Amino acid sequence: MLGLLALVALLGAFSFGLGFVVMIGAMVAVWVLPPWRRFAKIGATFGAFLLLTVGAGLGGQLDENGREQPDVKAREDSKASAEATASSTPAQIVKAADCTGTPLNDAEKLARFAGFTTGDHDAAKEVRSIIMRSGWTVCFWEADAAAKTIDFAAVKCYEPCAEKDGGALPWPRTPNVVGATYNTAAKDLKQAGIDLETLMLDDVYLDIDTPTAGEAAEDGDEWRVCFQSPDQETKVTSITAVSLGLGRWSDTDLVRGCPKGKDTTYRIPANDPDHESDDSTGDDSGSTGGGSTSSGSPGTVHPGSFCSPQGTIGVT
Repeated sequence: MLGLLALVALLGAFSFGLGFVVMIGAMVAVWVLPPWRRFAKIGATFGAFLLLTVGAGLGGQLDENGREQPDVKAREDSKASAEATASSTPAQIVKAADCTGTPLNDAEKLARFAGFTTGDHDAAKEVRSIIMRSGWTVCFWEADAAAKTIDFAAVKCYEPCAEKDGGALPWPRTPNVVGATYNTAAKDLKQAGIDLETLMLDDVYLDIDTPTAGEAAEDGDEWRVCFQSPDQETKVTSITAVSLGLGRWSDTDLVRGCPKGKDTTYRIPANDPDHESDDSTGDDSGSTGGGSTSSGSPGTVHPGSFCSPQGTIGVT
């Protein structure tokens, strides 16, 4: 009985009418032959109908679009295309099939429409297998007009084409941008062929938030590149993450330089909870809060220091 139900789907994929007849026979057999319970027979009946529908759908039997006759304009276009192909020389057909820069699957469709047999291979020296053609882009092609064949050489859609078929992919390499302003660094990276939309930014001070790309570009002359990853002359492939560690300062800031390491210093030293003023005098007997003062003078601190005692002199 299960084999008969499976036969419904198989025949329905080739002929909807034949599948329908077998489905009726299967339904009768289900209710007469096997000693199944009522609910099992109802389920088998519904299953036979479902199998017929699925089989017919997979086989294209229910595709009305596939059985529609082309309209007058479509027939005229097809006739004109056939006449043009018949009157064209092989060289003209080969030239028309040039699909450099297009997805490989589209290029092969156009070539087959022109009457060519297609082949494809990896345009890079790695000689990788091409599985999903929609994810590859045509770089080179070679046609044989006499044999009516075209061989496409392609790379993955996010990869650059090599200078010649089978050559190395010309991945960009990182320039040295350490010490440059953000605007200058962004210009150099773009000229090197690196996509700025994939660029990651980070701050180098604990008391400064990481800027967005828009914020860094707006104040691009104040943001400076302190660290870069990867290093200079590193090949940047499609999976390489390029990041810049930025510091920000102007001529009026107390600190105007990059730290020795990331996330280790404060742009404003007084923001460091462990910071102590170098200008304080005396012992700690008169201190309150975080400053060190004497009984006669509250001491001297920089603006922004934590818990400065009353009467402290602020110096900028």
